[in-house]
Amino acid sequence: MATPEERLAELGIELPEAPAPAAAYVPTVQTGSLLFTAGQVAVGDGGLVATGKLGAEVETGVGVRCARQCAINVLSQLKAALGDLSRVRRVVKLTVFVSSHPSFTEQHIVANGASELMVDVFGDAGVHARSAVGAPTLPLDTPVEVEAVVEVT
Repeated sequence: MATPEERLAELGIELPEAPAPAAAYVPTVQTGSLLFTAGQVAVGDGGLVATGKLGAEVETGVGVRCARQCAINVLSQLKAALGDLSRVRRVVKLTVFVSSHPSFTEQHIVANGASELMVDVFGDAGVHARSAVGAPTLPLDTPVEVEAVVEVT
């Protein structure tokens, strides 16, 4: 079975350097066998993937791409904390915050951008519980923010 790093290579994804915290917090905290990540925004090469609210300035497909980029940044944080993504036993839960116009109701579809990547990278161990939450605004006007809880060895 391929390692998570090998799966990333197969998907054509090279993990960026883990983003530094933007305020007074740490990127990850481990307690027992659980590792919690701070929320990761949709920053990629060249800045934010998009800005604005889903259902207003941002279309659902762009939101899905933002969620995927957030998940890539989550993986970068996990790699920085663990040294090897093979130490992830299971993705326990993702919380996906979606900056949304009040009439927007496709937060769950946007969140799939992050959820599907976790399954692509970790296989059955990537299947997780999830919350997709509409928010009035997010830091830096990012459309999506993702945080994760993973079980590690």
